[in-house]
Amino acid sequence: MDPDVVEISPPPIASGSRTRKPRQAVISEVIDVEEYEFRNNVADKKNKGKAIQDTSSFDHKPFSHLASEAVPMELDDYAMFQAILNSHNIPTDVEVVMSTQPRSHNIAMVPSLHSGPFKVDNCATSSRLIAAEVISSAQANFLRDFKRFDTVDDFSDHHFASQGKASKQHAKGWVKKVQSDWKILENDLPETIFVRACESRMDFLRAVIIGAEGTPYSDGLFFFDIQFSDTYPSAPPKVHYHAGGLRINPNLYNCGKVCLSLLGTWTGNTRESWIPEESTMLQLLVSIQALILNQKPYFNEPGYEQSKGTESGELVSEAYSENIFILSLKTMVYSMRKPPKHFEEFVRSHYFMRAHDIVKACNAYKNGAPLGSMVKGGVQDVSETSKRGSDKFMAEVACFMKTVVDEFVKLGVKELQEKLKPLTKRSILSG
Repeated sequence: MDPDVVEISPPPIASGSRTRKPRQAVISEVIDVEEYEFRNNVADKKNKGKAIQDTSSFDHKPFSHLASEAVPMELDDYAMFQAILNSHNIPTDVEVVMSTQPRSHNIAMVPSLHSGPFKVDNCATSSRLIAAEVISSAQANFLRDFKRFDTVDDFSDHHFASQGKASKQHAKGWVKKVQSDWKILENDLPETIFVRACESRMDFLRAVIIGAEGTPYSDGLFFFDIQFSDTYPSAPPKVHYHAGGLRINPNLYNCGKVCLSLLGTWTGNTRESWIPEESTMLQLLVSIQALILNQKPYFNEPGYEQSKGTESGELVSEAYSENIFILSLKTMVYSMRKPPKHFEEFVRSHYFMRAHDIVKACNAYKNGAPLGSMVKGGVQDVSETSKRGSDKFMAEVACFMKTVVDEFVKLGVKELQEKLKPLTKRSILSG
């Protein structure tokens, strides 16, 4: 391991998924953790983070021994660092590895996960920054190792929990088909779809789809509860969307109904319908992602696709997408406040890591950048187009931003309050 990297190894996760290559966490800004407070912390905090070690010379020593080394750590700094780890619910068996380097004139060298060491004013500040890096690293590691497909033992909050019983015996053909779907999901899910199956209720699945860049759903999390029918695969599964009372698409109703030919909830030609011998759960999830959560959802409405490409049709589509983006922001808040079971930490980590880009996009949109132009935290092609967001859209983004930022702050990204300040046109163009 690189001695200049602060890293928390994630706790072991149950087997059942392929191993993926580790990714380097990229931290765009540093978190002020002096008043960090993690929401819904109910775990025992005793002795967490105790295995903190110095690897500057590969001679591992406990964190408490650092006081006698080249870079002393004040007791208050250690207590603060320990408190941050405790508040983050880090398991007791996780080791925190850090590198230290000699300092002079009270200047400490703090390891950075993205650009090497950087200078800070004093040791106390150094401790705060190290703690911030540790938290960000823990979130990145969790997301990296969160399996795209896995099984769980309980789905008591599942939408279809009241239908059927765990003790119900299914036909061998049904079980074989469901297990085949599980295997396909385990091997072939794209990076932006995650699924959990229930061991005690094989007819249950829960899936989350991450909204794609360039769409009004960008960076959002969209949850679906799924039930295999008793006659599956002769009949398609049932699907319920976690709407939170919001209709974010012509195909996704505020009551949770999902309207799609593949589900038999909308008319379509034979090739668009469920085919028992061919259709799979993976096909269904990818169809929801590509056909529903797309760049121009307005044209999903029956009959409206005829106006696609026309000036009037595109103008109405843009206005519709602007409204959908606001609803998508509200869906983010809904998910953070009420994360579905078995995805609680995934929701927190996802929005913790993407909070900066989301707020940066909102700041750009409220200053006139066209919807969908934000890609990986930068504005795309703004200087080459005359397009601009509507006045209504800019006002609505500015109005709802505080609610979104407040939720991110509850996750620990406290410095994002500064992002509420208006950006100049020059800063928008520079990304």
